[in-house]
Amino acid sequence: MRLTFLLGEVGNGIRRNASMIISVVLVSMVSLFFLGAGLLAQREVSTAKGFWYDKVQVSIFFCTSQSTDVQSCADGAATQAQQDQVKSQLDSMKPLVEHVYYETSQQAYDRFKSQFRGSPYLSDVSPAAMPSSYRVKLSDPSKYNEVVASFEGQQGVEAVSDQSNVLSTFFKLLHVISVGAVALAVVMVICAILLITTTIRQVAYTRRRQVSIMRLVGASATVIYLPFVIEILLATVVGAALAVGLLWALVHYGVEGLFHSSGSSTGDLVSMIGTADVWDFAPWLFAGAVVIALATAWITLRRYLRV
Repeated sequence: MRLTFLLGEVGNGIRRNASMIISVVLVSMVSLFFLGAGLLAQREVSTAKGFWYDKVQVSIFFCTSQSTDVQSCADGAATQAQQDQVKSQLDSMKPLVEHVYYETSQQAYDRFKSQFRGSPYLSDVSPAAMPSSYRVKLSDPSKYNEVVASFEGQQGVEAVSDQSNVLSTFFKLLHVISVGAVALAVVMVICAILLITTTIRQVAYTRRRQVSIMRLVGASATVIYLPFVIEILLATVVGAALAVGLLWALVHYGVEGLFHSSGSSTGDLVSMIGTADVWDFAPWLFAGAVVIALATAWITLRRYLRV
């Protein structure tokens, strides 16, 4: 079959069924957009985990004169001997304990004033109410439980906290969003397959005379099927290109625009996905579009267009 004839058939088919082809483009775009958004959300979860877990610290807060309601603080403020005992235990936990930072009550109070300088309750807080603490940097943040269990309830220790509890809630939220996006993408892909099937049946019906003539002159099944397949393939590829473009705009003007804008320090505090991640997933989205188009078109044609 000559290429000019094939291209002419494809062009005529697109013109005759423009509304159906546009529908396939739009449904493909939406389904692949949500699929890409779900994949990007999953990558953000992994990226954020790697970024934040490296910064997880375990904080060991010592008793103050005002924390006598805690059993381990029944004797009042932690003594120097109790603090030295904690430091000795931390030193014995190397290499898990990578660094230990000591924060005095005055340093804790200064940091509190800086963070809550607009609070009306600032005047009610004194340096004596702020506990001194050890901030522990771990070489393997996933093993924070070992440090927490070693010091909870120890005399002179008011509380042991880690940042992973807050982070786990954040990661669960991101995971739910990503799973929801992928689930919606699956629904939209099913809709795209159904629409492609309907489109092919409609197009085949409108060209039934042309197909009959091609049968009479001895055209093979491949020659008859090919224009239909190319039309659907072009529509889904265009939909994939639009989906990638939307994802790029979302990440570039949304994520990067908000978190990596010039003069903003927010981008230094969080680790976010970028447009490079969109390009990483783009080939897979195009490949998915091609597979869906070819498989759906060929199966539908073999079922509804007997040659």
